Amino acid sequence: MEEVKWLRPRITVEPPAVEMPPTEDELPCDDGVPMETPRHRQQMNLLIETLEIYWADRQDVYVGGNMFLYYNVNQVRNRDFIGPDFFAVQGVERREHKSWVIWQEGKGPDVVIELLSESTADYDKTEKKQLYQDRVRVPEYFLYDPFSGELAGFSLRDGEYTPIEPDAEGRLMSRQFGLMLLRAEGVYQHEQTIWLRWATTDGAIIPTHQEQAEQAHQQAEQAHQQAEQARQRAEQEHVRAEQEQQRAEQEHQRAEQERQRAEQERRRAAEMEDLLARYRERFGDIPE
Repeated sequence: MEEVKWLRPRITVEPPAVEMPPTEDELPCDDGVPMETPRHRQQMNLLIETLEIYWADRQDVYVGGNMFLYYNVNQVRNRDFIGPDFFAVQGVERREHKSWVIWQEGKGPDVVIELLSESTADYDKTEKKQLYQDRVRVPEYFLYDPFSGELAGFSLRDGEYTPIEPDAEGRLMSRQFGLMLLRAEGVYQHEQTIWLRWATTDGAIIPTHQEQAEQAHQQAEQAHQQAEQARQRAEQEHVRAEQEQQRAEQEHQRAEQERQRAEQERRRAAEMEDLLARYRERFGDIPE
């Protein structure tokens, strides 16, 4: 009897669908709420602009501000995010960002600066600070009030923020960046006040584009003045050289005149000696 073979139907098992975490292109990036005041916006721009200038030759840093920072992929659908006024990250690709998504970029900010206002100061000093410490794990957190000049900094040590002690001049050190934060009076975007500035460890303030242009203009003016002074000195030296030459020629002329007078005197003396010799030869010695 011939054996009957049963054919089993082929069953294709599809893998379960895996929901991928959203990226910055899929997450909200703007809540439509502007900075507290123009001064706050200017201060944020100043911090961003100068640090971008300082790192102009680096492609592994990002500097931003007033944008969403997503830190919890599990709660992102419930709008679990935070909005730092200023932040900077090292060791990442330097490119345009709509928002900062930690699970997409692989790390969070190295430094965050919040600009205090009457409506946000308490939150920035308490709940928001706690979020940066416990959830985002930002190594350094700074607070600055653009109007009162209040400045404070915190460094993450053993999981908790400890105050960064100011130096004798009131400056705060960012060890993450090897730079100082200090208060300095100046003009930015036509506003003269005391600004929070980035500076090198020797106290040299990192300039803005406008300050760089002004410094270049001043240097060009100084170079022009130095060139003009050098030209004037050269002209004066030329005049003095001509005067010295004229004096030398005058001295030469006087010396020649003296030589000529001496020669004339010598000739007259010789003539007198010759005349006296002929007299003696004819008449004898002249009686005394």
